[in-house]
Amino acid sequence: MSENCNKIHQLFKRMKKFHFRFNENEIPHNGIYIIFEKGEKAHRTDRIVRIGTHTGDDQLRSRLWQHFINKNKDRSIFRKNIGRALLNRNKDSFL
Repeated sequence: MSENCNKIHQLFKRMKKFHFRFNENEIPHNGIYIIFEKGEKAHRTDRIVRIGTHTGDDQLRSRLWQHFINKNKDRSIFRKNIGRALLNRNKDSFL
């Protein structure tokens, strides 16, 4: 693991962890979220599976609920970017 990667993991280890179904009142209104998959390890530590943020003020709680509750994944910029990359790779005219 690179030194920078190790520093990031060490920083995240010191932070308070929340588990779904979390108490919404304990979640800050704004911030960056880091999601780990229970039981998955990388570099002998918890594997980070997602890092993200929210759009607009006071939307962090809503964004976290969207990850776990909302079946509509069309809002995910990550998914859109992966789709665009695949279409671009294949020189698809849909772009």
